[in-house]
Amino acid sequence: MDHFEHRAGVLHCEDVPLDRIAQAVGTPAYVYSTATMVRHARVMQGAVAGCGTGDPLVAYAVKANPNAAVLKVLCEAGLGADVVSIGEYRRARAAGIAPERIVFSGVGKTEAEMAEALAGGLLQFNAESMEEARMLSAVASEQGRVAPVGFRINPDVSAGTHAKITTGTADNKFGIAAAGAMTAYAEAATLPGLKVQGITVHIGSQLVSLDPLQAAFRRVGELIGALRAQGHDIGIADLGGGLGVPHGPGQPEPPSPEAYGAMVRQVTADWHTRLLFEPGRLIVGNAGVLLTRVVRVKPGVRAPWLIVDAGMNDLMRPALYDAYHRIEAVRPSGKRATVNVVGPVCESGDTFAMDREMDDVAAGDLIVFRTAGAYGATLANSYNSRPLTPEVLVDGDRWAVVRQRIDVDSLAAVAEPEWR
Repeated sequence: MDHFEHRAGVLHCEDVPLDRIAQAVGTPAYVYSTATMVRHARVMQGAVAGCGTGDPLVAYAVKANPNAAVLKVLCEAGLGADVVSIGEYRRARAAGIAPERIVFSGVGKTEAEMAEALAGGLLQFNAESMEEARMLSAVASEQGRVAPVGFRINPDVSAGTHAKITTGTADNKFGIAAAGAMTAYAEAATLPGLKVQGITVHIGSQLVSLDPLQAAFRRVGELIGALRAQGHDIGIADLGGGLGVPHGPGQPEPPSPEAYGAMVRQVTADWHTRLLFEPGRLIVGNAGVLLTRVVRVKPGVRAPWLIVDAGMNDLMRPALYDAYHRIEAVRPSGKRATVNVVGPVCESGDTFAMDREMDDVAAGDLIVFRTAGAYGATLANSYNSRPLTPEVLVDGDRWAVVRQRIDVDSLAAVAEPEWR
C-alpha cells in the first residue's frame, strides 16, 4: 500500500495534488510520501518481530535513498542503518541514528573509512574478504580499539533476478565463498583488535520468491553450527535485504513481508542469534514517484514517441537493468494509448518503456513514474549538462523541497584552476 491516489481526477501524494508541486518546483522532480515510508517501516518491523534472540534490528540500506530528510523520517520510525561508505555513515549519524544501530557493509572499505567508523562507533563491520579483515585489524590495533566484525558469506545461490542486481553467486564480487568460511574465521580469531561476532549474507535485490532466500539462510545456519563447534561465538546473523516490491498489474507479485518473516522464523529457530535485516527498496521504493512533463508526442513507425522532460540521468534504473516503472497521468482522461516513453538525453538507452499501454496524454501533461523512491535520485547525474533533479517530501497536507534543483548556471560556472 502507498499513499498516492487519484482524488477528483488528480493524482495526490497524501493530501497534496501533484500538479501543485509541479507548478511550484518544476519538472522533473522526485516526490516522497512520509506516510508510506513510515507504514513500510512498521510493516517490516512487525514482520520480523520475535525472530531470533533479543531485539531484531531493521537496518535501512541507506544506498537506496540517502536523502537527509528521508533518513530522519526512518530514524524516527525506529530503523537503524546499513551503510557502504563513510559518506553514508556520516549521513546516518547526522540523521540521528545511533552508532549501535549501524552496520558497515561494502566490498571496498578503505583504512580511512574504517578508522572514522571505528572511532565514531558502530554495531558491526561486515567484512567481505580476509584482506579486509587484516586491514581492519591493523586499523583497530593502531587506535587501541576492538572492531566488531562478521564475515559476509557468498552462498553461491542465484537470486533469480536481473544479473546486475544479483550478488550471491560464485562469480559475484561480494563476500567470501561459503567453502572458505571456516578458514577465514579461524585466521580472524587470531588477529589483534578484532571481535569476531557475526555472519552476514545478501544474495540480491528485487526477489520475487522466498526459495533462494531460504536456501541461502539454510546455508548460513549450517555454517553457524560449524563455526560454534570450532569455538567461535557467533551472536549476530545479518540476513541482508532483497525482498521485492510490487510494481503493479501484470508484474510479478513478491512475497509479503509477513510471509518472509514466517520463513525466517522457521529457518532460524535454533540459531540463537540476534537477527539483522537490511531492507532498502522495500521501505522507500513505492514511497516515491518521479514527476515529469510531456514535452511532445512524435509519430513513430510502430507507436508514437512520448518524449518527457525526465531523462535517463534522472532515473537510471531502466537503462541500467531494464527496470519496469508503472507510468500514470496526473490528470487521466480515461483514454488509453500505446506509446514509447523516452527522455531528452542523447542516448538510445534513454528509454523508459516501449510499446507501453498507458493513459493517453498530450504535450504539456504531467505523468509520473511509480516505484521511484529507491535508486532514483541517488543515482541521478548531470549528463548532457542537465540540472540535478530536486526532491520533495510530503507529510499530510504539507510539503517541502528537501534537495534543491542544481541548475545549469551552477554546472556551467567556471572556476579558475589553482595550479600546483
